[in-house]
Amino acid sequence: MDTSGAPPAHLASLLRHFTDLRDGTHGHPPARPVRDRPGKELLFLRAVPLVDPHARRVLDEMNTHLLHGTGQVHATGVRRTPERGLDARWELSWPAQKAAGLAPVLLHAFYGAGFHHPHLQGGTVGQWPLNVVTERDAAAELPTLRAVAAADLHNLVFQGGHRIVPADAGADPA
Repeated sequence: MDTSGAPPAHLASLLRHFTDLRDGTHGHPPARPVRDRPGKELLFLRAVPLVDPHARRVLDEMNTHLLHGTGQVHATGVRRTPERGLDARWELSWPAQKAAGLAPVLLHAFYGAGFHHPHLQGGTVGQWPLNVVTERDAAAELPTLRAVAAADLHNLVFQGGHRIVPADAGADPA
């Protein structure tokens, strides 16, 4: 238990999110908090490369331990669309998931066109604030990324059955 009085990293990130909402800003030191859309987009463009190795790590762990290495991770990098704003996606797909006609496990960072600041979500699960300006912030997102990916896989099993996960002892070898 941390007795220093400092909140755990994931709660500190949530507190920064609340401050952003209250103040109409995004970012924190060492970045300068910004209020305008171009400044917030710049912070998002800097955040995605910081999050990238952690998102890949989470999906690689899932591939190794649950999919017996049968999966492939695909990352888009940052993309811009007029309707959706900025986004970046990391997807894990594997043969059994594709054969079942299911979407891949998804980690999705986005700064929607009408949004106040960026968020993170899965393909089948909700949204979390994405308040990353340093490598330390990005590393602190690892537990959230793991939870999002695990929840997404869990929901895909509901859609396609437990046999889509090769590590499941009851799965047919294929």
